[in-house]
Amino acid sequence: MNRTASIVAIAVAIAASVIVLPQVAAAQQASESSEESGRAMKSAGAAADGELAKSIEELNGLRARIAEEKLPMAQELTGLEEKVIELRKEGDRVQRLVDAGALEIGTLQAEMKARQDELSYMSSLLDEYARTFETKINVGEVQLFAQPIEATKSALENKTLTPSERFATQTLFVNLTLKRLFDVVGGHRFQGTGVDMLGTVMNGQFAMIGPISLFSADSGDAGIAVPQAGSANPLVRTLEGGLEEVVRPLVASGQGTLPLDPSRGGALKALVQKASIVHIFIKGGPIMWPMLFASIIALAVALERVIFLLNEQRKRSSKAVANFFVEVGKGDLDAALGVAKSSKDAIVTTLGYALEHRDQSLGHALAYAETRTLKRYRRGLPVLDTVITLAPLLGLLGTVTGMMGSFAVIGGDLSSPGAITGGIAEALIATAFGLIIAIVCLIPFNYLNSRIETMEGELLACGEQLKLLIEGRPAVPSAAEARDTHAHRGQPMPAGAGA
Repeated sequence: MNRTASIVAIAVAIAASVIVLPQVAAAQQASESSEESGRAMKSAGAAADGELAKSIEELNGLRARIAEEKLPMAQELTGLEEKVIELRKEGDRVQRLVDAGALEIGTLQAEMKARQDELSYMSSLLDEYARTFETKINVGEVQLFAQPIEATKSALENKTLTPSERFATQTLFVNLTLKRLFDVVGGHRFQGTGVDMLGTVMNGQFAMIGPISLFSADSGDAGIAVPQAGSANPLVRTLEGGLEEVVRPLVASGQGTLPLDPSRGGALKALVQKASIVHIFIKGGPIMWPMLFASIIALAVALERVIFLLNEQRKRSSKAVANFFVEVGKGDLDAALGVAKSSKDAIVTTLGYALEHRDQSLGHALAYAETRTLKRYRRGLPVLDTVITLAPLLGLLGTVTGMMGSFAVIGGDLSSPGAITGGIAEALIATAFGLIIAIVCLIPFNYLNSRIETMEGELLACGEQLKLLIEGRPAVPSAAEARDTHAHRGQPMPAGAGA
């Protein structure tokens, strides 16, 4: 602001001098004309000169001040320009850092996505591990790990938890299962509850040795723990042959001797859970005896019929059938009857019987002979048909009686679930055996029916062929008939008549 004021003052002085100088010149001219005006002009010129000198002095001072202040201002301007250059360089460096940062952010985002995918994959694996862990542990350990498993499953379904909290729950569960691996090495004992064969809940101690879980109740019972459908508590089956006395101290103290099992528990479990056909039959209830009787009868009939068909198939002779029709076609009925009587083929014997009794009606004789032959083939089939129908009905009756027994137990004492399941088992076993008997009997029944239909078709075809041969040519008396006729007339038979 001071510099601006000085410059304005100098400009005003210069303007005043420019204005005063013409006035001085005019005054000098006027002084020549008049002394008074000359004196005035002199005094005005003197004043103007003084003002001019003063202005020039001020102008010189102002120039000196400008000269003095010009160098610092130039130096300051140079410094500011250098600072601008430095700021531009800094701006370029910052821009390069921004570009590099953007590129690095893209790389970090891609890496973060890859890590998130890895975390999602690991989380899904841990979820699956937590869900299936219960099926991979021993039956006795379900009680021991029930609370951690339930907590982990609840955390998986809880949508309010953050991923870090859910991951912490999963890792805690994994650490617990890893600790279990170290605990089971050499055997593991823990408290728990089991259920005996009568459905009584017992408190005691488990001892897990490899894949086998042993249980010793506080009441003194001991045995092997096996899974029980529909219950978290395992079923305790007692062992025979003095093994119970071996199991009890082994579970109680963790020390003892157990018979070596090379199958790693498989043979022992198979022995405990083994179910023979006799055991299943007895559990099926009283209705199993009528089904057994029906199945024996059906089996005997089916075997007899199969043997009969095989024997009849062995007797079949297409050559005998052809010879029979050749003799009939020649008109030599006696020879045809001889072929029929000497053959064991059912078709030939049937046709021979009809031919022998053709006097009344060949059609009726054929129908009777075919009926008689087919009756031999159909013998026993009504028995199979009855068993096929009766067996499922008997099974259904066993189902009803078994369910009645179960509902009777439900209406009374509920402390014995084994009795309830026993009635259900009786119902299912009876139904299954009834269906099995019907299915097994249905196979030979349909087979025998198909063979009979085939035989019936062949008999009808051969019977029609015989009727065409007999009814399509003039009646020729047989040798016996001709002999009787000539004897009645008293005439000798012509030569060759008996042929």
